[in-house]
Amino acid sequence: MQNRPLQSVQLHPVPFAYGLPMGSVAPRQSTRRSRKKEISHDAVYYHFRKWSRDGSLESVWQASIVSIQEALDFSELNLDGSHAIAKKGGESVSYQPRKRAKTSNILPITDAQGFVVASTPLLAGHHHDAFELKPHLQTAFKAMKRLGLSFSGAFFNADSAFDTKAARKVCFNHGLLPNMAENKRNRQASKRGRKRLFNPDVYKRRFTSERSFAWMDKFRGLLLRFERRDVYFMAGHFIAFAMINLRHLFAR
Repeated sequence: MQNRPLQSVQLHPVPFAYGLPMGSVAPRQSTRRSRKKEISHDAVYYHFRKWSRDGSLESVWQASIVSIQEALDFSELNLDGSHAIAKKGGESVSYQPRKRAKTSNILPITDAQGFVVASTPLLAGHHHDAFELKPHLQTAFKAMKRLGLSFSGAFFNADSAFDTKAARKVCFNHGLLPNMAENKRNRQASKRGRKRLFNPDVYKRRFTSERSFAWMDKFRGLLLRFERRDVYFMAGHFIAFAMINLRHLFAR
């Protein structure tokens, strides 16, 4: 087999660095790190705990209520509870038989459009929904009035678990119309006379609060509780409440 003749190959000088003329030296990249301090997760959690204790996050939620005051619909107020399973225990945590787990309960108050305008403190899961409902409603209504909210004449929707004489009295004292489903266990026999005020059509619209709870469940830190202290777990709710109230701004 005969060897083929080699073709002449012409070599062209190629620069060491692309875009640099021959003979020039590419600048060395500095291996030193930037002196700008990076944000760590410890710093984020430090400020979260700080703002939780001094009430800054609660003030953010209250400011969100004031900013949307003209958009609030106080023809109805809705009350309902939401349990969060506590994986690590902590304050206001106890076993809830219906959930078969240790839970914490919170009772937010929403308007007719689902904006969160008030809330009760955290409750241990073993308590029923009407536990200390009277002082909690009084505190919530007074807080709404301090923000300049006028809700006199509104329907107050709640299910039969909240049907107590004390809760109805608080509603009447603050100018609300309690629209609660009657709890038949409160009476051993039927009562003579005029029936309690109850509007079934208005009562059906209380499920707007369930939509707000669905938005809250998008926050994983609230769906499952890992915070041991109430002040930190409650602060997470304040952030969620503020984002729900300002949701029209985030949708743009």
